[in-house]
Amino acid sequence: MTPVLHTRSLAAGYRHRTLLADVDISLMPGQLAVLAGANGSGKSTLLRTLTGAARPLSGTVEIDGRDIRQYSRRNLARRLAVVLTERGGGGALTVEECVAIGRHPHTGSFGHLGSEDRSIVAKAIADVGMAGMEKRYTGTLSDGERQKVMVARALAQQSGLIVLDEPTAFLDVAGRSDIMRLLRRLADGGCTILLSSHDIAASFAVADRLLITDPARQRLFCGTVSEAVREGALDRAFAGSGLRFDPAKGDYSY
Repeated sequence: MTPVLHTRSLAAGYRHRTLLADVDISLMPGQLAVLAGANGSGKSTLLRTLTGAARPLSGTVEIDGRDIRQYSRRNLARRLAVVLTERGGGGALTVEECVAIGRHPHTGSFGHLGSEDRSIVAKAIADVGMAGMEKRYTGTLSDGERQKVMVARALAQQSGLIVLDEPTAFLDVAGRSDIMRLLRRLADGGCTILLSSHDIAASFAVADRLLITDPARQRLFCGTVSEAVREGALDRAFAGSGLRFDPAKGDYSY
C-alpha cells in the first residue's frame, strides 16, 4: 500500500540553519500522528515543509507516492488540507459559507457549487457536530466551534490527508477533548491526520504514531507511543522541562 505521506531523507530549516535532518516519515491511510516537541525545535517549520509552504533543504516530500513539488496548487489542494489555528478573521461568513470554501479545488473558475458540492458541505458540517448551525456567523462562535468549522472545511476538500497546526490551542479542557475525539473518529473513518500538539496526555490517548523533535541531535523520532516511552524520545525532547513519564498513570506529566 502506498503511504499517504512519505518523506525521504528530508531536511527542514532555513537557508543557513538546519533544524531537522534525515527525517523519514511514512503515514498510511487511517493513521493519526501527533508531532510534539519543545518550542523552537522545528515543529512549525517541519509542518510548513511537509505541506509545501516551505522548500526542503534536501530530500523529498511525497503525497500519494508523488513528489509534492510536482502538484499544481489545485491538485495539491485535492489531496492535502491544512488547518491553522485561527481565532479571528472570516467572522462575516456563515458556517456554511466558510465550509464551502473547501470545495473550491473541485469547482470551476467561478467557484459555483453544484448539488453534489452542497451535499458534501452539509455532510462535513454534520460530521463535526455542527448541524443546525449552518447559518450562524463564524464571528459568533466559540473558539472550539470555530475549530470544528475549520476541520469541516478540510473535510469538504475530500483530500484524504489533513495537517493541523496546534488545533487545540486557545481551547478549554472540554474543547480540547472534543477536537481530539473528532480527529480520532475521522482517522478511524480512513482519513490520515497529522497534528502538532503540546498536550502530551491527549496525544497519548489518540495517536497511532508520535513524531517527536530532538533538537540537540537535529533528528525526529517516528514511532508508536510504546516505542517513544521505551526509547526516551520525550525525555530528550523536553530535557530540563521537568516532564517525566509516570508508569502509574501511563503517560507524561510535570
